[in-house]
Amino acid sequence: MKFSANLGFLWADLPLPDAIRAAKAGGFDAVECHWPYDYRAADILAVLQETGLPICALNTRRGDVAMGENGLAALPGREAEARAAIDEAVRFAAAVRAGAVHVMAGIASGAQAQACFLDNLAYACDQAAPHGLTILIEPLNRHDAPGYFLRTTGQARALIATAGRHNLKLMFDCYHVARTEGDVTMRLADLLPVIGHIQCAGVPDRGPLDRGELNYDAVFATLKALGWQAPLGAEYRTNGPTEQTLGWLRRQKAR
Repeated sequence: MKFSANLGFLWADLPLPDAIRAAKAGGFDAVECHWPYDYRAADILAVLQETGLPICALNTRRGDVAMGENGLAALPGREAEARAAIDEAVRFAAAVRAGAVHVMAGIASGAQAQACFLDNLAYACDQAAPHGLTILIEPLNRHDAPGYFLRTTGQARALIATAGRHNLKLMFDCYHVARTEGDVTMRLADLLPVIGHIQCAGVPDRGPLDRGELNYDAVFATLKALGWQAPLGAEYRTNGPTEQTLGWLRRQKAR
């Protein structure tokens, strides 16, 4: 398997360029991040080229974090801000040659929120298509993200079907799915046609992959059997120096 370091959690104490270099030294095959917008895209691209690491994905901005916002795309009345965030993310992703943009829905519910989200996703897909970018949507579990609009993989699949856009895909986060729905390997097999990216963390504490109740050896074996070849995003909390949490990666690379 190939693995991508999510630099929102791994080496989060380092400036993004140094975190990319650390991911390379740590044995990762790719990187991804949350919100890289404090940096010039040209500078990030230069480090990616220096290390030879591709960047899998990045997120749209969350909005007013101090007010508890966690995305804008499903918030009726905030369409202008949501689309500005989409434009910013698509520009940055295209400039650093990323594969995808995760459009964050936000805290919302109901039919109006769904209609707003679908309209903004159609806009995002249109903006992303000329650059060959995939738009991702990710269900978040109710424990970590109470009130988040997108909660289950079934809801995400229905939205993808309704939108009918070839470049709209599911970001399947094994941690979130395990905490909300369970049956991770069965859901991976069932949802494979609509999955655009996969992320991993230990369950239930969101720690390293070799800790907790979710058996990642079984997850990886399932993905190999399914023919999955893209890097899997390691998006876990380190609770200390990232290098001290990479035993799972070294063991996977040794196989």
